[in-house]
Amino acid sequence: MPAQISFELPHAVAVSGAASGLGLEICQLLVDNGVYTVGVDLTDAAAQLKEAHGYHHVSGDVTEETTWQAVVNRLKDSGYHSYGLVTSAAILDVGLVTENTKAQILRTFDVNVVGTALAMKALIPLMVETGGGSIVAVASVNASFAEQQLALYNASKAAVRQLARTAALDHARQGIRVNVLSPGAMMAGLFQRHLESAADPDLFHKTRAKRQPVGRITSARDVARAGLFLLSNGAGALIGSDIIADGGLTTSFDFRTGEEGASI
Repeated sequence: MPAQISFELPHAVAVSGAASGLGLEICQLLVDNGVYTVGVDLTDAAAQLKEAHGYHHVSGDVTEETTWQAVVNRLKDSGYHSYGLVTSAAILDVGLVTENTKAQILRTFDVNVVGTALAMKALIPLMVETGGGSIVAVASVNASFAEQQLALYNASKAAVRQLARTAALDHARQGIRVNVLSPGAMMAGLFQRHLESAADPDLFHKTRAKRQPVGRITSARDVARAGLFLLSNGAGALIGSDIIADGGLTTSFDFRTGEEGASI
C-alpha cells in the first residue's frame, strides 16, 4: 500500500447544484466517505444517489429562502454538530451581452450570486452555534479571466469570488472557514452544455483540449476532490483562498503544443 494521509471532513454537508456536474460528483464523494449529505437542486436527486445511504435531497430553488430553511432543518435533524457547505449551483447562458434579455441577466445573478449569498446567510449562523464550519464557494477561472460570449457568467462568478472572500474575513473569528474553488473547463455540467451549443462541438472540444497542458479537459471528479480538500481540516490554514482547479489552463498566458513550430 502506498503511504497515505487522512483529513477530517465535516459530519454533515449541504451541496447546491447536486443533481448534475460538479455538485453531483462532490455529493458522491461525500457519501462514499460516510458524510451525511444534503443535496439541493431544482430537480429530483440523481439516480445514483436516490437510494444512497446518508444522502438526503431538498428539491427547491436556491434563490428562495424557504429552500435554505429546509436545508438547515435537514442538517439539524442529522444529529451532527459539524457542518459544511458547497455552493455549486450555477447557470450559464452563451451569447453576447447585447443579445441577453433583462430576464436572463437577472436570472444569472439570482442563481449564481443571490443563491450563494442566501446559502451562506442560512448556514453561517448554524455553524457559529456549533463552533465553526467550512464553506466552499464554487466560482470559476472565468471570475478572473474573461471568456468570449460568457459576459453574464463571468461577471456573476467574479461576484461569487468576492462575496466568499469577504465572508471569509467577516466570519473568520467565529470559526468559519470560507474558501473559493475555481474550476476551469470540466467534462460535465456547464462546460458540456457550452460544448453542445458550439457550431462544431467536436472541433470546439479538440481546440479547448489542446489548450490544456495535459491535452485533455479536466474531469469533474478531480475538481470535486479539490473541493473536499477545502472542506476538510487539511485546508485549515486556508481562509479566503482561491484554489484554481483548471488542470494548468491559466498557469501560463499560452501553452505551446508544438504545432506552431515552437521548440518544446
